[in-house]
Amino acid sequence: MAQENSDLKMVKELIAIMKDNDLVEVKIEHGEDKLCLKRSAGQAVPSATLPYVAPPPGVTPAANPASTDAAKSNEDLIDIPSPMVGTFYEAASPDSDPYLKIGSHVSPQSVCCIIEAMKVMNEIKAEVSGTLSQILVRNGQAVEYGQILFRVKPD
Repeated sequence: MAQENSDLKMVKELIAIMKDNDLVEVKIEHGEDKLCLKRSAGQAVPSATLPYVAPPPGVTPAANPASTDAAKSNEDLIDIPSPMVGTFYEAASPDSDPYLKIGSHVSPQSVCCIIEAMKVMNEIKAEVSGTLSQILVRNGQAVEYGQILFRVKPD
């Protein structure tokens, strides 16, 4: 009984740590013991990052002209994904102007944003050349590795 209370206390502490640090998932392995905790991020996921779910065999989805046009226009754009998990910031400080706005020109060395991970501020560079077409995240939003942050129309 004492072991169960100790384990429950440990899990509650881990959940509190996850909430305090905006962590979505924690995996711990110790010998043969394994623990995996997952929680929702508590924020809406941009539609651009939602997975595609194929229709069942034999079912043809109805074409939506608006989504077809949007897909065609996105084909010409280059995605700038997040290289890490962290918190997205559009500017160097709360009272600074954002690094980018829709229509801004970027070069491979242009700083697009800052992602804070483990109290370290990481400048994220565009690594492409073109005109900023879309910003897919909000200031202060938690982002995942590989999540698309921006879309750029190449030069």
